[in-house]
Amino acid sequence: MSKRYFTIQEANALLPTVEDQLDRLQDIKTDFEFKYIELREKRQQIRQQLQSSKRDPLFELECELEFLQIEARGIIHHFYHQGIELKNIEHGLVDFPSIIGGEEVLLCWRSGEERVSFYHSRQDGFQGRRPLPEE
Repeated sequence: MSKRYFTIQEANALLPTVEDQLDRLQDIKTDFEFKYIELREKRQQIRQQLQSSKRDPLFELECELEFLQIEARGIIHHFYHQGIELKNIEHGLVDFPSIIGGEEVLLCWRSGEERVSFYHSRQDGFQGRRPLPEE
């Protein structure tokens, strides 16, 4: 863009607009300075709260989650070491490997059922559940 030159009359004619814009810039500068000071103070308060606090709630929550994971892994390993197959935690679905009629099957139990009453082959899965044969 080429350089522009103003006459005195042009400059004077623009003064009301320039003044309005300058006032607005001054307001913005003042607001910015106050907000910057407020931000620094809040950061300092947070730092002091974290330093003076004996507990970090995020750290505690992270620890609680880690302990829950450890506990869950322990239970899953316990099932595994017993030979029980945990199929679905949410639905409480558990399989017990077994032999019925000379075939390897899985005795199928779901949380809420009174006893193991069904079985299925490995290939059929839960969808292929059949009632246990009468003894």
